[in-house]
Amino acid sequence: MWGRAARRRCPLGLRRGRKALLALLALLALAGLGSVLRARRGARAAEPGPPRTPRPGRRDPVLPRPPVPSDALGARGEAVRLQLQGEELRLQEESVRVHQINIYLSDRISLHRRLPERWNPLCKEKKYAYDKLPTTSVVIAFYNEAWSTLLRTVYSVLETSPDMLLEEVILVDDYSDREHLKERLANELSGLPKVRLIRANKREGLVRARLLGASAAKGEVLTFLDCHCECHEGWLEPLLERIHEEESAVVCPVIDVIDWNTFEYLGNAGEPQIGGFDWRLVFTWHVVPERERTRMRSPIDVIRSPTMAGGLFAVSKKYFEYLGSYDTGMEVWGGENLEFSFRIWQCGGTLETHPCSHVGHVFPKQAPYSRNKALANSVRAAEVWMDEFKELYYHRNPHARLEPFGDVTERKQLRAKLQCKDFRWFLENVYPELHVPEDRPGFFGMLQNKGLRDYCFDYNPPNENQIVGHQVLLYHCHGMGQNQFFEYTSRNEIRYNTHQPEACIAVDAGMDILIMQLCQETAPENQKFILREDGSLFHVQSNKCVQAEKKAFSDSFIPFLRLCTNSEHQKWFFKEHM
Repeated sequence: MWGRAARRRCPLGLRRGRKALLALLALLALAGLGSVLRARRGARAAEPGPPRTPRPGRRDPVLPRPPVPSDALGARGEAVRLQLQGEELRLQEESVRVHQINIYLSDRISLHRRLPERWNPLCKEKKYAYDKLPTTSVVIAFYNEAWSTLLRTVYSVLETSPDMLLEEVILVDDYSDREHLKERLANELSGLPKVRLIRANKREGLVRARLLGASAAKGEVLTFLDCHCECHEGWLEPLLERIHEEESAVVCPVIDVIDWNTFEYLGNAGEPQIGGFDWRLVFTWHVVPERERTRMRSPIDVIRSPTMAGGLFAVSKKYFEYLGSYDTGMEVWGGENLEFSFRIWQCGGTLETHPCSHVGHVFPKQAPYSRNKALANSVRAAEVWMDEFKELYYHRNPHARLEPFGDVTERKQLRAKLQCKDFRWFLENVYPELHVPEDRPGFFGMLQNKGLRDYCFDYNPPNENQIVGHQVLLYHCHGMGQNQFFEYTSRNEIRYNTHQPEACIAVDAGMDILIMQLCQETAPENQKFILREDGSLFHVQSNKCVQAEKKAFSDSFIPFLRLCTNSEHQKWFFKEHM
């Protein structure tokens, strides 16, 4: 229906017997070439179909937004900094400790505040054929979420979503044990229109909790949100319009940051970023590449993205089921976003961000719950979708090879059934900006010194968002990859390529310490090293060799440039395993 296997396979939900099949064929005939063939042909616009009966309901939101005094705390998304002391300060700090969000402040901000406009002005000019747009079920899974952030999410959906488009809001309680999420929550939600509460009978984790909501959904489109969001005016229509145009499109809103401490809404009307990943299978953000800007027809056209952040997206319910929904073998959360992103692209769909759909999201100070299952989830994604490129992941995460990840037979069968493309196609066509390491045998792993046999190159910048500018050190070899993983390339670079963007070891003119700089298309002279047969590491520009030395007035060791000798402290070798 949406891929190369369409002519002999349909989603199970469409196989309703002979009468249903005849009805479907008749509908396709009336529509000319319907959404089934549009996906194969790559058409951009919806084909004309039979006239739809005007849908009941209003274009106005489900609920009107009650007025909030302009001087109320954070009423327009501005930052709030309470001057607290004593017991109040203790309570605020305790709320952050428990939730990793300043819930003490959140509880004092209106559940109905209005966010400032943070979208391209062209978005306000868009007109929508509301009667033609599909309806949606908004699914929000939560576990032990704070009262105010959860309710603010619900009210935000109800107060910004057109009544005629919002089928329902489904809250899925993933076996919370906090008292306020029991009878009190049920009573609160019972008075709200179109809101349903589903409770899991045991802790399911994000993936299976979302599937509980999806299985109960009545809308034509599933829209997944996290449980600490606020929706911008006009957020829903662009998502539904795009899915009406192209049923195999999975569409994400622009995710605007809401500060976890001040609840300032940091929306940006400029060009959004797109999702990527590094070879640790960690999600990353990137600017839109020039090739994608060239493809876009206007500044508010959808932007194709290699991956999604995971929490916020809309997808046709039928297409979600056709693609195999979520991998239910994934536990709790972490990694499911990349797995689903790979599957969307490799199996014939598109993953997009719509510049006119903005949703604010509170990014907690740190993950409030354990991510100890994220590694197994990432291994499942690598084993099913990455083909031979999974070795690049394992090289940078040696412990991942030992991680139990369950049975992926069914997921591999799904890939075969849908006739999905290989990962090389994904890298070449969807994410050509990602550098693919060479990882030549004997030239990657720990870069260890012969004179100090327990010491390896080590680079651990204090901030993952500022990967360059810091000094390379020597530290006890640990064999865990990550900050001790380096690759010596055929271009004579020493790449630190577990992260994105990739960094290369360099030496500034007149200096003798090794620092990190961004790798270039053509390696500059100060980034070129020659690993000689005798193990010496020769820096081309300075005509010196890298030597392991004890740092002055310290017990630590540092690699320095020194005149070349035959010292064992100037000899280096790569080692993949401890």
